[in-house]
Amino acid sequence: MIKQFSVLKSLFGFIILALALSSCEPSLSQKEIRRYREQGDEIVQSASEKLSGTLMSKMKEGGASAAIGFCNQSALPITKKMAAYHGVEIKRTSLRIRNPENLPNEEELKVLHHYQDRIEEGKELNPLVSLDRSGKPNYYAPIRVQQKCLMCHGTLERELSSTIDSILKVKYPEDLAVGYNEGDLRGIWSISFPEIEK
Repeated sequence: MIKQFSVLKSLFGFIILALALSSCEPSLSQKEIRRYREQGDEIVQSASEKLSGTLMSKMKEGGASAAIGFCNQSALPITKKMAAYHGVEIKRTSLRIRNPENLPNEEELKVLHHYQDRIEEGKELNPLVSLDRSGKPNYYAPIRVQQKCLMCHGTLERELSSTIDSILKVKYPEDLAVGYNEGDLRGIWSISFPEIEK
């Protein structure tokens, strides 16, 4: 009986300690979440317009092969310029990456799986805001496959021609970003804001 009481006392002490530690973990207020979500929405819109606008102009100039060349050479530098302009870190990542530099980290993998689960459940996808392990606010937003994306991300011999497939294999030897259908989860925008001052 004394031994059981001692075990219960130890367990109770552990629970109190766990609760105390969890209450000390940093968190965002609803006001902060709204603010970072609004900022994230604006940054995504700005960066998306810049990237897709340039991509479409390249497509008109030289077709899909010119668009692939643009993505290969300029997409990351443009994203970095937009990030510097807004004072944040911007990344586009996916469960099926094309460029190895866009490999998702642990937090991004969780978000990607969260969105994929919601698609499979037929639920709406909304931007998310959370703190990462280092205390930085992060914003995530889904990227869905549009019809115009399938020329370079669709299925071989359906939307994706053998010519474009060959170019992709040269530019991106480890490419996984094909075989999509319209509406699929292509990936996410991942924006990391500076750490909140304490």
